[in-house]
Amino acid sequence: MPPGILTLAADKVTLSPANTGFMLICSALVMIMTPGLAFFYGGMVRVKSVLNMLMMSFISLGIVTILWVLYGFGLAFGTDKGGFIGWNGNFAGLSGIGLTELWGTSTIPVYVFAIFQLMFAVITPALISGALADRVKFTAWALFITLWVTVVYFPVAHWVWGEGGWLFELKVIDFAGGTAVHINAGAAALGVILVVGKRIGFKKDPMRPHSLPLVMLGAGLLWFGWFGFNAGSWLGNDDGIGAVAFVNTQVATAAAMLGWLAYEKLRHGSFTTLGAASGAVAGLVAITPACGAVSPLGAIAVGVIAGVLCAMAVNLKYKFGYDDSLDVIGVHLVGGVVGSLLVGLFATGGVQSKAKGLFYGGGFEQLGRQAVGVVCVLLYSLVVSYVLAKVIDLVMGFRVGEDEEVAGIDQAAHAETAYDFTGAGGGTVGRKGPALGEALTKKVDA
Repeated sequence: MPPGILTLAADKVTLSPANTGFMLICSALVMIMTPGLAFFYGGMVRVKSVLNMLMMSFISLGIVTILWVLYGFGLAFGTDKGGFIGWNGNFAGLSGIGLTELWGTSTIPVYVFAIFQLMFAVITPALISGALADRVKFTAWALFITLWVTVVYFPVAHWVWGEGGWLFELKVIDFAGGTAVHINAGAAALGVILVVGKRIGFKKDPMRPHSLPLVMLGAGLLWFGWFGFNAGSWLGNDDGIGAVAFVNTQVATAAAMLGWLAYEKLRHGSFTTLGAASGAVAGLVAITPACGAVSPLGAIAVGVIAGVLCAMAVNLKYKFGYDDSLDVIGVHLVGGVVGSLLVGLFATGGVQSKAKGLFYGGGFEQLGRQAVGVVCVLLYSLVVSYVLAKVIDLVMGFRVGEDEEVAGIDQAAHAETAYDFTGAGGGTVGRKGPALGEALTKKVDA
């Protein structure tokens, strides 16, 4: 992702209506990924937790948007302060920005860049929620989002993409979020899991997805929105690099889905819809850091490798005993690590930068840089997320009570149910007045 840098008078650029419109569309595409994620996760949980799962994503749209406007954009993309954080008073409240003020050397306004990056900030904590399904307090989750984006996401985004950020200066390649989004979220998920513990009945009770059609719908929306996520990260397409990112996104996702399904067939004997959806997401995750560095053939390799390795990784939770409810660690953490490291192997040196991977004559230099980025973001997010979750747990309790968890967190937290199995219509519980069935009976009797 191009950084914001100062523009010299001799290199002055002008606003491009085409690139501006393109980036607004990409921003909308990235926004739709969060509801898509909500459907993807919502279909994977049991009936009693559907609404809570949806709300854990939707609340991120509310909280992170406000924080981004108040100070998040300034921390992530303001003037560098020592390589670890940024700040610009004009970005606070987005109040000191001119209508046509351009972002660095790009041809789009600062406002457009800010709203595009906001959508990345929104979906990243929402990704974490899948690991915590069925068992956390909604208020605790909302507080965790607030703290986490402030002390983890905003700084890490600056490290990776901000001008002067230490990983950016190290020349770690992360086109659209392999480290800042997926490794960051996956490591955070593991940190919180270590605090909140396992669901009641983990490895004993069946915890199958309640609606695979919802899962497929969510995966489709994610796939659709991801074109904005990746192609938009070059902030325009005057040089064709955004188009390459778009192509690689499609190619790697298809390859990963096929790789996951092939592994699944060989390992378990079936091609499942859940496997197809999960494989597609694994491919999207893995190609995110690499889509501006590899060729379409390289994208096939990235996709297949990620599909197979992520399919293998989702079973690690049963071996090691951590309850990653919806495979956030297996897909996002592992997929992010795989995609980030494979840049060091498959980077051609002919797309977003001249950096070449090992298989293109670049030696181990870029692979080493990628490894530093992976390890540092993983460890920082893991440790800080664990500490934040532990503090919240001590102060207010992070987990719902046993009775609420068994009965269903939807009714306990939201006073609603996703489906009405009585035939009376309406999913809300606890409201006064006659049931619809009683009203109809009285009408017939009359």
